[in-house]
Amino acid sequence: MTWHVAEEDLRAYAQGELTPPLLWSADTHLVSCARCREVLASVGPSVDAGWERLDAELDAPKRGLFEGLLVRLGVADHTARLLAATPVLRRSWLAAVVFVLVTTVVAVYSADSPTLFLALAPLLPLAGVALAYGPALDPTYEMAVVSPVHGFRLLMIRTVAVLTTVLGLNGLATLALPAYGLRALAWLLPALALTATGLALTPRLGPALAPSLVGGVWVALLIVADASGDGPLVPFTAAGQGAAAAVAALAVGLLYLARDRFDVSHRSAV
Repeated sequence: MTWHVAEEDLRAYAQGELTPPLLWSADTHLVSCARCREVLASVGPSVDAGWERLDAELDAPKRGLFEGLLVRLGVADHTARLLAATPVLRRSWLAAVVFVLVTTVVAVYSADSPTLFLALAPLLPLAGVALAYGPALDPTYEMAVVSPVHGFRLLMIRTVAVLTTVLGLNGLATLALPAYGLRALAWLLPALALTATGLALTPRLGPALAPSLVGGVWVALLIVADASGDGPLVPFTAAGQGAAAAVAALAVGLLYLARDRFDVSHRSAV
């Protein structure tokens, strides 16, 4: 081979400045010419970095539909990745929630009473938040712990995502009960109270025991209230709604005071 690419052309090639038709000739020539490839490596210090960037792009996991949507909405890349990895935002969990809500709405129409729906709806966001964070339940827990995000902030990000999703589904189910008016929304304050209380107890009892205990107390309260009379259950009366709002506010305050304990407990769990 008697012809080789000129050194200044190889330098321009390495910097991405070589234009056709010289670019096409250089591409074809470099495939079969070891000498020009050696010259290219010496005059183009950015080549190795370019290959590394290319490898990184090829090895990087592709964004899913949900993660891509979050990024387009302005959510930071690392936050979108952590949200997309939240177990309860996957189709299996959402399908289960939809099935439970549809079944409950059908049961409400059959029994002509919204009690079953009002009793069950507050437990769904509590269960969703419990499954969204914790070493025993979250398969991405170790990745989340070592991410550059404060433990409490990560918990709040996933909590808001889960609450937005589950409360939205609960709201859609409520729209299927127009005959009960505002009574069909009596689940909202208890749902916030249960979720906030479960989160506030998490640093002390753990991400599995805390929501389990809170859910058990809720079920026991409903059983006692149902056995005490034939009227509406106490949690869904005006007094009960006021108590739920007070519990939610108190739990949010305690959760804020205990925010630093999430980092301590999570570091010790790894």
